Amino acid sequence: MPNISQRGSNMPASPIRKLVPFAEKAKSKGTHVIHLNIGQPDIFTPEVALNALRNITHKVIEYSHSAGNESYRRKLAAYYRSIGINVDHTEILITTGGSEALTFAFLSCLNPGDEVIIPEPFYANYNGFATLAGIKIVPVTSTIENGFALPPVSNFEKLITSRTKGVVICNPNNPTGYLYTDEELNEVRNLVLKHDLYFFSDEVYREFCYDNHGHLSVMHLEGLEEHAVMFDSVSKRFSECGVRIGALVTKNKKVIETALKFGQARLSPPGLGQIVGEASLDTPEEYFVEVYKEYIQRRDYLVSELNKIPGVVCPLPKGAFYTMVKLPVDDSDKFCQWILSDFEYEGSTLMMAPGTGFYSTPDRGKNEVRIAYVLNNDELTRAVKVLRKALEVYPGRRV
Repeated sequence: MPNISQRGSNMPASPIRKLVPFAEKAKSKGTHVIHLNIGQPDIFTPEVALNALRNITHKVIEYSHSAGNESYRRKLAAYYRSIGINVDHTEILITTGGSEALTFAFLSCLNPGDEVIIPEPFYANYNGFATLAGIKIVPVTSTIENGFALPPVSNFEKLITSRTKGVVICNPNNPTGYLYTDEELNEVRNLVLKHDLYFFSDEVYREFCYDNHGHLSVMHLEGLEEHAVMFDSVSKRFSECGVRIGALVTKNKKVIETALKFGQARLSPPGLGQIVGEASLDTPEEYFVEVYKEYIQRRDYLVSELNKIPGVVCPLPKGAFYTMVKLPVDDSDKFCQWILSDFEYEGSTLMMAPGTGFYSTPDRGKNEVRIAYVLNNDELTRAVKVLRKALEVYPGRRV
């Protein structure tokens, strides 16, 4: 039998999705599975986006420009300018989700064996993107004790070697919900300029900043025109995960030109998805006001109730719609599998993402899970009950 490639063997399984077989088996037995493992909101997609699909007049769904439809890129550039990000359509590459934007950036800016420094816990699929590009993630660890604030920049500096080529920040953060402060981002900016690095910034949760906190983009920071590479997506902002439309944004012309070559190799981003994405830019402001209120309500309820469970610690997220939760368990991977395969309460069980998958450092996150508060309060109420009861009887409970 031919061998599987080394790259394929090294490719990590998604910690967010690897428990799907256990969830499917639970469902086959009639158990209601509450999905808090994945950032799939139950918020309705904007009507203007759905109408764009319903009223499509195209006779042919054809290839677009490899950089994306110009009309979409121009309209997206206008949106960015409205929030103080001064770019034009030639500085935007439309991608197949934010995932492709990250992959194209790594492939365009980094050589195999190069390193990027990322605060951990970080979005688990960064490991996969790094494996595809043949690069190494060097983690700098943040902790639940201070709400996953940015570690001191001196900790970053200690990790810089001749192979270090960039820093990756997700702001607001997935999986922690932490919103980096202006001071923290400017400290990273200074580090990037000092060592001539790229500043990769994943900003797909830009609209989800709570408690009157604003969002500072990497594109707002002075002096980073050749260093800043921003990633964006319609998935969360408009609750359109399935259309797979993202964007790579940078004023560095060489990065755009190089990324476009990878874009040409995959021909074009999804045609129907671009129609939806472009129409979504006309979403009325009241949509976001209602979504904001809904997530604040969900966050406040979930965090309050989780912290009432003995042994559970849950910081208050300032952004996105995730929280990393510390549980009194021996092993979060075992617990997340056990609760699906061996436990149910009042006909329900719970699917969460084990914390280990969001760290590079071995043994980190073994008593943490990521919970996405993307479901309505009835489901969250049921989820808290299930978790409380499960922790009471879990064989690997720790005091």
